[in-house]
Amino acid sequence: MIGACSTALNGLDAGAVAGLAVDATSGTILIADQAGCPRTAGLMYDDDRAAEEARLVDEAGRPVWAKLGYFRMQPSWALPKLVWLLRHRPELKAGNLRLCHQSDLIAARLIGHPVATDTTNALKSGYDVIDERWPSEVFDRLGVPTRMLPDVVSPGTVLGVVSASAASRTGIPAGTPVVAGMTDGCAAQLGAGAVETGSWNSVLGTTLVLKGVSKRLIRDPSGVVYCHRGPNDTWLPGAASNSGAGIITRRFGGKDLDVLTARAARSPLGAVAYPLVAEVERFPFVARNVEAFVIGDAQDDVAMFAALLLGVACVERLCMDYLDLLGAPTDGPLTMTGGGTRNRFWSQLRVDLIGRPVSIPARAEPAVGMAVLASTLAGRSVVEAARAMVRSYVELTPDPTRGPVLLERYRDFVEALAARGWLDDAVASHARNRANQ
Repeated sequence: MIGACSTALNGLDAGAVAGLAVDATSGTILIADQAGCPRTAGLMYDDDRAAEEARLVDEAGRPVWAKLGYFRMQPSWALPKLVWLLRHRPELKAGNLRLCHQSDLIAARLIGHPVATDTTNALKSGYDVIDERWPSEVFDRLGVPTRMLPDVVSPGTVLGVVSASAASRTGIPAGTPVVAGMTDGCAAQLGAGAVETGSWNSVLGTTLVLKGVSKRLIRDPSGVVYCHRGPNDTWLPGAASNSGAGIITRRFGGKDLDVLTARAARSPLGAVAYPLVAEVERFPFVARNVEAFVIGDAQDDVAMFAALLLGVACVERLCMDYLDLLGAPTDGPLTMTGGGTRNRFWSQLRVDLIGRPVSIPARAEPAVGMAVLASTLAGRSVVEAARAMVRSYVELTPDPTRGPVLLERYRDFVEALAARGWLDDAVASHARNRANQ
């Protein structure tokens, strides 16, 4: 963090920093003491060790989770992992220890004392974002002391100011306000300017994350999609896949991706590969013990590279089809962000398969979203701040000549998932119908 702050402030007038907010991966937690010192290792956002605990959490809180629209929790969510920690280390229940999300720890280090968490990070820890409370009856059934749970505030709420000690180490002026942040997915959504109803942001990094804006709570009995509270009485539905650009790094690490891209662009579209990097999928379906597969011939590096790029595009399209099936508004502006957008061929491939125009903002990292959020200290709304600070870099439109070919590959991809029993029949049918329109 110290190095990142120094890099960010290099060449800038530190006195111009008017406020800051922290984003972090959703569901990454640890247990800390009252001084903010970690008492456990961090359990990461994609750690799915808590499968049995997720079942217990679902049983204990079923009515609450149903009310909140996601009906059940995934093993990688924060609450199942908290229960796992307490079952394996019951001594953590004693004393004045507390649940700490990743962004809570960083904000506390900046301010000098433990801080409240924000509603977006608290969601996967079991916070009721409708009634704005920790459902104590659920935590009692799970044996989780409610004293371990942090206070919860809305994103943008002032948590404190940068301490003199933190200022001396980071270069951020002492007294700079620190406001409650958001999860990285929500932060990226703000950074992309996807803040109006019907708008969506697709973040392609190591994994694929989709976040949108709805006027109503989107309910998903399968527990795949969940909703954060958004600004101006909106909801922010979304979910994260375990598929994404991570498979490219794993499969082609050390190789010249520019050369592979140029050769793939000159080759006809052939195979499609499921681009999974783990044995668990989270979106557009939840399944364990899944395996990557290839449809078609991908015998050399170029063919496999192209097949994986197309596979990610297919996962993205299926995510959009699934959201449409749930009744989420998907007809608004669509932006694409994340490291994957640096590959123009890949971005165009995704646009051609989705079949709609897409904007790629010039700078849409989650950090930009946190700058947008922190700027609300000046009195403007999040929507106003995003409009003022987010600029489009390029507009991509679908190539109508390539769409039909890609849709045929997409249908094959959907059939392969359904045949393996991973994709629900209703989802597969809806995806087929939309592809045939």
